[in-house]
Amino acid sequence: QVPVGTDIRGMNILGLVLFALVLGVALKKLGQEGEDLIRFFNSFNEATMVLVTWIMWYVPIGIMFLVGSKIVEMEDIVLLVTSLGKYIFASILGHVIHGGIILPLIYFAATRQNPYRFLLGLITPFATAFATCSSTVVLCFISPCSVSSSATLPSMIKCVEENNGVDKRIS
Repeated sequence: QVPVGTDIRGMNILGLVLFALVLGVALKKLGQEGEDLIRFFNSFNEATMVLVTWIMWYVPIGIMFLVGSKIVEMEDIVLLVTSLGKYIFASILGHVIHGGIILPLIYFAATRQNPYRFLLGLITPFATAFATCSSTVVLCFISPCSVSSSATLPSMIKCVEENNGVDKRIS
């Protein structure tokens, strides 16, 4: 007899998110007494962001050697280059359409403000994403969605708050 829906392996993400939300509300409700723990978590978050940034600056070197070893093993390099070229073209075209047209239209429809002025405030995370080749290699200049990787997160939060005036609670 097979149990149905009773034994699920893995992490309970929903429970973790719910616990974090309830803990945040409880700490805020405590007032001054909860501020110490809130400051601890903020400091812990900042330290984690610094560590992730350090790691992400070295990841491209490891990936370069992993990819290089696979390229050396290949017999037909021309097939690899043409297939990869088609993939890159399709990916860039998709990012241009999505990040350059669709997302700015949605932003404009929601805020009635120039979306490209908002994106200019995010040049630093775009450059970081490009430099670390995080998320989607070269396409990070085009779509803000691809800048949400761990390497650019600290930079993105800082730029959104300082350059675009987004409240810290939202960012």
